[in-house]
Amino acid sequence: NGAAPINSVEGFIRQIIGWREYMRGIWYHHGPDYERRNALNHQRKLPDFFWTADTDMRCIAKTVEQTRDEAYAHHIQRLMVTGNFALLAGIDPSEVHDWYMAVYADAYGWVMAGNVIGMSQFADGGIVASKPYVSSGNYINKMSDYCGDCAYSVTTKTGKGACPFNLLYWAFLHRHRKTFENNPRMGQMYSTWDRMNDDKKQTILEEAEDWLNRMGDGDRV
Repeated sequence: NGAAPINSVEGFIRQIIGWREYMRGIWYHHGPDYERRNALNHQRKLPDFFWTADTDMRCIAKTVEQTRDEAYAHHIQRLMVTGNFALLAGIDPSEVHDWYMAVYADAYGWVMAGNVIGMSQFADGGIVASKPYVSSGNYINKMSDYCGDCAYSVTTKTGKGACPFNLLYWAFLHRHRKTFENNPRMGQMYSTWDRMNDDKKQTILEEAEDWLNRMGDGDRV
């Protein structure tokens, strides 16, 4: 009868009746082993800055600080900041899942399994999501105010001060090309990559690997 705004009604139906029950169904149907799936074979350890916020990436630092202080973060922060970074960096999805379970007040097993292992980390191989939720720094810049005061430059693709999300995004797509190149939702991404010259590609891949190695060695990044 129009008593409630249409956006509120749509949000309730989609999120509560739809997505919530779908996540519970994934957890119930696939069982406890679902939480340890690792379709992309990501093995890197979760970096300490997921706990300490001691990183030059302002989006990560601010999201971790908020999470630590409030045991809460917005959906976009969870999916496209911390989750996006973990996926691009090749972090072991079981460690990512355990972190989400530890830090959020709304973390229940049946909620986090599908949202983290499936939607965020694509570790179930596509049961939940039709494509991995990854992006360069540009998306984070559009959706937040983190990038303006960041030590890294979101508009810099390679070289000194380049946003790590920019480097890791293309390195992720290159690394998993056999898995995703025929995905119709990712054709434009690979077309853009293919148009880059070989020298630019090599620079991106080398700088991404160097950055990840420094992170793994415990350097401040």
